[in-house]
Amino acid sequence: MILDQILEHKKAELRHKQSRAYLANLKAAIRDAAPTLGFAVTLDATRTAISPALIAEVKKASPSLGLLRSEYADKFDHLAIARTYYESGASALSVLTDKDFFQGDLRYLADIKKALPIPALNKEFMVGEVQFYEARAHGADAVLLIVAALERRQLIDFHALTKELGMDTLFETHHERELDTVLEWIPDARMIGINNRDLKTFTTDLEVTFRLAKRIPAGKLIVSESGIHKRDDVVRLVEAGVHAMLIGESLIRAEHTDEKVRELLGVPSKSPQSV
Repeated sequence: MILDQILEHKKAELRHKQSRAYLANLKAAIRDAAPTLGFAVTLDATRTAISPALIAEVKKASPSLGLLRSEYADKFDHLAIARTYYESGASALSVLTDKDFFQGDLRYLADIKKALPIPALNKEFMVGEVQFYEARAHGADAVLLIVAALERRQLIDFHALTKELGMDTLFETHHERELDTVLEWIPDARMIGINNRDLKTFTTDLEVTFRLAKRIPAGKLIVSESGIHKRDDVVRLVEAGVHAMLIGESLIRAEHTDEKVRELLGVPSKSPQSV
């Protein structure tokens, strides 16, 4: 399974970062950093009656598809992509920072946060404490914890560290057992993500969101992830009580990204501008 391969590679990668000097430098950067923006608060405040809040993803490649646009082989303008999202109505950003499988970079996150006043999620496979200091030092307002990738104790401890560093946690679930783990062991979990992508086949099915959303109690922010391509999908998410949606590939691969954002949000379009 691709997730297992990524996690093993990530653990090996982190073994090269276990130096006191590296961690000390990260902590020094955090001390000088600006306060985080409220990721969950922003999503809750910007969702509307016709659309969940949009978390737009800055994403260059994926393990299953490779480069999402052919021109990215020569140039990937992460700042231009992020700015288009921001100006078109996205509530928050998700920034891929894994290098080897998604061709991301922590620098993308840092650059975007310096340039735009919008909350950002560090989209990474979190398996070690140093990654949380990296995320905060590079400007992240929230981090992703994939329930399928972590033991229960890790989920609890990593969530506590995330809060200590002033960031929000998005817990990603794929089925009922993972959702129940979050609800039972992390009662203060604010954001619960439902990933519609099967980690074994990489196919997507929005029915996963509709099935799991019914089990999530009031007071939580429900975030649907993956497989959201058209306005009809968004309407169905609203009807299911979803509060936010994380969308990457359908935005990145659209001919006119700004128009695609507005289409999904259900707001009037402007003159097309491609990015």
